[in-house]
Amino acid sequence: MAVSKKLIPITLLTGYLGAGKTTLINHVLNNQEGYKCAVIVNDIGEVNIDAELIQKGGTVTQKDDNLVPLSNGCICCTLKVDLMNQITELIKTGKFDYILIEASGICEPLPIAQSISVLEGKADRKYPPICRLDNIVTVVDALRMATEFGCGDNLLKENIDEEDIENLLIQQIEFCSTIILNKVDKVDSEQLGRVKAMIKVLQPKARIIEASYGKVSVSDILDTGAYDFEEAVTSAGWAKAFEEAGKEDDDEHEHHHHDEEHEHHHHDEHEHHHEHGEHCHCGHCHNDEEGEAEEYGIGTFVYRRRRPFNKDRLQEWVGNWPKSVIRCKGMLWFSDDPENAFVFEQAGVQITATGSGKWFAAAPEKERKRLLAQYPDIAADWDEKYGDREIKLVFIGQKMDKQAICDSLDKCLDD
Repeated sequence: MAVSKKLIPITLLTGYLGAGKTTLINHVLNNQEGYKCAVIVNDIGEVNIDAELIQKGGTVTQKDDNLVPLSNGCICCTLKVDLMNQITELIKTGKFDYILIEASGICEPLPIAQSISVLEGKADRKYPPICRLDNIVTVVDALRMATEFGCGDNLLKENIDEEDIENLLIQQIEFCSTIILNKVDKVDSEQLGRVKAMIKVLQPKARIIEASYGKVSVSDILDTGAYDFEEAVTSAGWAKAFEEAGKEDDDEHEHHHHDEEHEHHHHDEHEHHHEHGEHCHCGHCHNDEEGEAEEYGIGTFVYRRRRPFNKDRLQEWVGNWPKSVIRCKGMLWFSDDPENAFVFEQAGVQITATGSGKWFAAAPEKERKRLLAQYPDIAADWDEKYGDREIKLVFIGQKMDKQAICDSLDKCLDD
């Protein structure tokens, strides 16, 4: 990948608490191959750089201002501006040709990438580009995945101390370009296979590198050219399942909603496909690792219906969430709110339905005709009764009873 030498490359390191980010960063810094690397550490109390080890290696020292802690907040939310300012200041010094950012264990990578994109000159053209995001690396604890995440049995256990742990793990896996599967020496071959299969279903395109004690090649972390924003956004397993469902219909086009002013916008790059009748599209994600995923019963299916959900029935169903389902995301609508589309999202114990604008069918007739004329693909999928309204949910999990899930969801549909 040809890149400008004038732009300082950045690697973002994410991963949950205890996954081995600090060990990995120490390994990279003590084995960096000629890089003058600055390090930004989002330290909010639970992340601790082993300063003595780093200083002993002679690569980064507090005295030389190479190591910059950002404390009392997360760089994915409250410290966004601080992060951008610190990156800018480090680049202005002219001392460094690389920046390595270690995010807090409770950070989601997407908002951080969006902040950095401003400094890449992509999000706001008034900012001249000064850097490029080269790689987003997620460190995954193989042992924790095997015991708490891989099988799915414990994802919805009661009295979870850190209620967002599963959600964070999934967000960190879904949005990255490289996955370091750490602590592989702590699991057996069957556990390792199951964990890898689950990761590949959640994130089919990221490169997976197995490691113990964070020992990986520096070339796998720094200056890789591996990160691409659009690919990262669309490469998650749920997004791929939407794409595969569209191929089944042999018709691919985007789904648009309009807001209160009836302006068009996309949402999460979801695709809209005509549903031929009331049925369930079930099947695994198609990738090179499909056999491995099937071996462990890991797969995906897409639930698609035109009829709306009854909100109370769906709420009751969500309260008894199938433990085999690791991830669910998609679009839906409710019978008591027919104008509005909602994004439904589940990751671990966190389940939400967020408004996503209005359906075309809810627009006044004149506006609707204009929109459909502008987007003939939507018109081609138009349902005589429901218009563009539909339910489309991607399920990812292990040993899911697809038929039972579809049947139980059908009972949540409005009469």
